[in-house]
Amino acid sequence: MSLRTTFVSRSAAALMVVLLVASAAGGHAQAVKSGSAPPPDLSRVDIYGGYGYIHPVNSDINNYEYQPINLGSVVSIAGYFNRHLGVQAEGSFFPHGPNDCIYSAQAGPIFRFQRGRFAPFVHALAGGARVGGPAFQPCSWGWGVTSGIGLDYITPFLNNHLALRPIQADFDFSDVNYGPLVEPGGVSGGAGKITAYRLSSGIVLRLGSTPNPYPAQLGCTVQPADAYPGDIVTATAVAANVNPRKHINYTWTSSGGKVTGSDETATVATASLPPGDYTITGHIAEGRGHQATCNVGFRVHTYEPPTLSCSANPSTLLSGQSSTITAAGRSPQNRPLTYAYTASSGQINGSGSTVTLTTSAATTGTIEVTCNTIDDLGHQASASTSISISTPPPPPVPQPRPLCSVYFDRDSKRPVRVNNEGKACLDDIALTLLRDPEAKLVVVGHHDSSEKPEAAAQRALNVAQYLTDEKSIDMGRIELRTGEATGRMVEDTLVPAGATFNSGSTATFDVNSVQRYGQAYGKPDSDKSKKIR
Repeated sequence: MSLRTTFVSRSAAALMVVLLVASAAGGHAQAVKSGSAPPPDLSRVDIYGGYGYIHPVNSDINNYEYQPINLGSVVSIAGYFNRHLGVQAEGSFFPHGPNDCIYSAQAGPIFRFQRGRFAPFVHALAGGARVGGPAFQPCSWGWGVTSGIGLDYITPFLNNHLALRPIQADFDFSDVNYGPLVEPGGVSGGAGKITAYRLSSGIVLRLGSTPNPYPAQLGCTVQPADAYPGDIVTATAVAANVNPRKHINYTWTSSGGKVTGSDETATVATASLPPGDYTITGHIAEGRGHQATCNVGFRVHTYEPPTLSCSANPSTLLSGQSSTITAAGRSPQNRPLTYAYTASSGQINGSGSTVTLTTSAATTGTIEVTCNTIDDLGHQASASTSISISTPPPPPVPQPRPLCSVYFDRDSKRPVRVNNEGKACLDDIALTLLRDPEAKLVVVGHHDSSEKPEAAAQRALNVAQYLTDEKSIDMGRIELRTGEATGRMVEDTLVPAGATFNSGSTATFDVNSVQRYGQAYGKPDSDKSKKIR
């Protein structure tokens, strides 16, 4: 494939890219929703400078073809009368071709159709062309025309004043007369007519601005949408398609309440408003004729009365006891609440949501307690609870309580003597008697069938002697008895004050008639005759 054919293919492809991107830019702009960020302003003046490449096609003079020049530049300045139409002056500089040079200085109309940050354009220029070569022709002036399309992408840098021009694709035609053909050989002179494709890319400096072609838009929100008398309602406006560098005048009105605010936010006082629906209207004006309005509604509701529950803990008690009364109030709009209480009997103590009912003077039956609450606007609520006063149960009747028993079956030689194990039991009994000075002790001695009944009395007397002599227990608190032949032991029973001992098959005996032998609990032999009186 020849260089000329390759260039033609590349140039056609570049033209298709420009057209597709321009179409996509227009479609993208149409898809932008209302209220989104506004596009950059349209500029008044565009100054362009970029790198260029020019490729002559089927162009020759005196059978010498003009060659491509891939090192050059294109500069232009365009001024716009309105959104789309302007005039452009352009120069191209390709001085370093192989044996030739191509320059141009032209002007003509330019048409753009900006969509968002994309600005496709077309232009048609006419003017002078200075061409030299390709062999012996010097750089000479003639005339030429240029037409083509391009695409600018407006960057956010420098506050939207800088754009990139990824491609500008042009068709160039120039006609230069070099004079009569010089003989012999015919290599100088003649007329050079060049048809060429030119590509360039670079940056654009955008200056000034034209009026925003998009209508201003204004959206409003309100908080809260459901209010109560006295609440402050706040309206907020969001403007679109306006110039942020220009001053925007906001005005606010409302169908009810006092409006305050002259910027994006306004407030409405609702203290004097009756319940109902109201509308806030916002308006902006950016210069002459660039205006927008929004409306947003809110509703004023009537305050609801509070609700109340009342409970008692405990709900059943004896006269003289106390119960905790709890009032659980709730205001739907969180108004402050105060509480009061009444009772059919007893006395209420305390304040707030929890108080105490005392029943010192209450009789058996039911006490009705009423809980009341009121908010700061005078709305009230009541609830009640019941407390049952019951008769106290009779005091418990004291009952005899068995204590430890003393056993005498280990020492066969001294069958009535209190051993060390028995003393330990009697020590515990003595402590019990000291803790309860009103109680008495019943000591019942027993014998087995192989003994005489007198052994039971001796055992009871020995136990009593240990308690009186060693533990200082008053003999007046001890009652001695004998029982059946159930074994060599002594049973001990504590009888609290008010309790009665069930004597059953036991019997008292005369301590003076009992003949005692041996030691009572390990005393010396000199004491063996000691008796309890």
